[in-house]
Amino acid sequence: MSQNLSIWLLILLALVAANLPFVNHRLMAVLPLRTAAKGLAWRLLELLLWYGFVIGVGMAIERAQGQNQPQGWEFYAVTAALFLTLAFPGFVYRYLVRRGR
Repeated sequence: MSQNLSIWLLILLALVAANLPFVNHRLMAVLPLRTAAKGLAWRLLELLLWYGFVIGVGMAIERAQGQNQPQGWEFYAVTAALFLTLAFPGFVYRYLVRRGR
């Protein structure tokens, strides 16, 4: 797999993973919950777990293509901000769009 293709696939994975907590009612898109609705706290925790998953996949891709580059706190701050930006459409869909029910 080329480096350019792997970067775009990682960005696509981040987009999907960032919106998963807001578009389904299951925990980590797999486990059913006992309650009828998933609260904002569960969604934010799930968002954090998906962020860790995407970072792990990115590090695995980097390791497969060569040596991992050591990262400081700045890297994680910028990627977390990007991940939150990618999650905005799902947040808008869940909490800001009013449905005519």
